[in-house]
Amino acid sequence: MTNDVTNDVTNDTTESVETDAGTARVTWHRARKARLVLAVSHGAGGGIEARDLQALAEVLPGQGVSVALVEQPWRVAGKKVAPAPKTLDVGWRGVWPVLVKPGLPVVSGGRSAGARVACRTATELGAAAVLALGFPLHPPGKPEKSRADELLGSGVPTLVVQGGNDPFGKPEEFPKGSYELIEVPYGDHGFAVPKRAPLDQADALKIITDGVVQWTASLG
Repeated sequence: MTNDVTNDVTNDTTESVETDAGTARVTWHRARKARLVLAVSHGAGGGIEARDLQALAEVLPGQGVSVALVEQPWRVAGKKVAPAPKTLDVGWRGVWPVLVKPGLPVVSGGRSAGARVACRTATELGAAAVLALGFPLHPPGKPEKSRADELLGSGVPTLVVQGGNDPFGKPEEFPKGSYELIEVPYGDHGFAVPKRAPLDQADALKIITDGVVQWTASLG
């Protein structure tokens, strides 16, 4: 992000964190006067360079939300394949103390596999809320293998942002629950939209950032 865009944003910093799953890494995009922290991790097939994570890191600090982009230990170690869900949870738990700042609520979030981690651990870690980006409701083509129980069991206010054409679960496939859901029309699992769509990639990302800004403002 470009830190000269607004006076409400401070310089980015990166720190390594030792966890029981290995060394994780946190890249901070801090608001000058933060009212809460949004900690988000990546999925099983990519890193914090994901378009949605980068868009949030660019926009939210100007709205009083410090963003912490968390790289799981397997990613920091340069491995190509993510470990089992239990190991991902261990890594997230190990990073959590670094994310907690005095007096600031922490929203636990992530995309895809990272969203599942956030849901599974939210209550245990004392998260104020959960942001689930591209929640993988089921493996592609296998709707019978639903992970809805993880989403519904987060135990805290939850926002799902889902692509309209996500093969891991389209918005209409999601069960009723107390969470909120924002659809990114035509978006796939990574919120990419086809060239023939009536909205472009910038429009799709704005739907995400605008929605998350409004939601975080409602958290108080």
